[in-house]
Amino acid sequence: MKRYLSIFFALALIFALFTGCKAPETTDGETVDLENNETAPPADDSNEPDETQPIDGTIRLASLKGPTTMGLVKLLDEAESDGLSYEVESSIYGTADEVSALLINGELDMAAIPANLASVLFNKTEGALKVAAINTLGVLSVLELGDSVNSISDLAGKTVYSTGKGTTPEYSLNAILSGNDIDPETGLTVEFKSEATEIAALLSGETAVSGTIAILPQPYATTVLMANPEARIALSLSDEWENAALDGRLVTGVLVVSSEFAENNPELLDAFLADYESSAAWVNENQTEAAELIAAIGIVPKSEVALKALPHCSITFISGSAMKTDLSAYLGALFEQNPQSVGGTLPDDSFYYGA
Repeated sequence: MKRYLSIFFALALIFALFTGCKAPETTDGETVDLENNETAPPADDSNEPDETQPIDGTIRLASLKGPTTMGLVKLLDEAESDGLSYEVESSIYGTADEVSALLINGELDMAAIPANLASVLFNKTEGALKVAAINTLGVLSVLELGDSVNSISDLAGKTVYSTGKGTTPEYSLNAILSGNDIDPETGLTVEFKSEATEIAALLSGETAVSGTIAILPQPYATTVLMANPEARIALSLSDEWENAALDGRLVTGVLVVSSEFAENNPELLDAFLADYESSAAWVNENQTEAAELIAAIGIVPKSEVALKALPHCSITFISGSAMKTDLSAYLGALFEQNPQSVGGTLPDDSFYYGA
């Protein structure tokens, strides 16, 4: 009998020790300290890995063969190598008219186009497009095979070749001419060509003629300077915009997005814009590597040209309220000179995505 009692007490002691070491009880996610009769806060799981799901989808994107695409090259390269969580179907075009038709027909989700054209299309489509970012500032220069042009007033009475009929080059020049009391219609002759390569040919190679004056964007201006030592940059239209005391800054290119796409795919759009901003920053900070990508997709024939042009291409990424401030001032200056340059009326606030 004593032996059974000894076993009973031994088991009781073991049970007491076991319950004393038991984990605290929990109630409704709270931990209870039985010894002190206190309730501890829930365990902190803030260090758990982020399980945010990547954004997927497909973006139909178009851009032009020039600076408006140069800031995109890192993003396009990552898309090509499946480095993004979404797909990008990208095409590069030689003229803005080609892109305009695709935008109007709803065949694109986004496009990099001249700044004033974005306003024209917004009015033409009754708000079917929004502007999401400024991607390039002033990239236009007056080039000359000679030394007769040293100010805007020197263009009076001369023939000037240019691209961009109905877009930024034409209307920016007209605003600057008007600001210097030169009538854009009668004060000089502007002959428009469809592509910048045609203008470049007039300033270099066998077709170059002494005294030729032309307006070219980068990187084509640099291409001419490298090909013909007789060519020189006579004027920067960005500088002349400021000299004419016009409002804002000369904005060359913007990214537009379909209003329907923006409404239905806000997370995808914001992910793309974040990647675009990173791409533009990378291009500016890694110009040697960027020049290789720019040449690889055919914007210029050689990376050496892209490398020399990049410091003058004003590649940027401006969105939100800062975008609205710069772009609305620029469009306002064009509107004062010619309302049709922005589509007849200035866009309302719905034009500016995220502003």
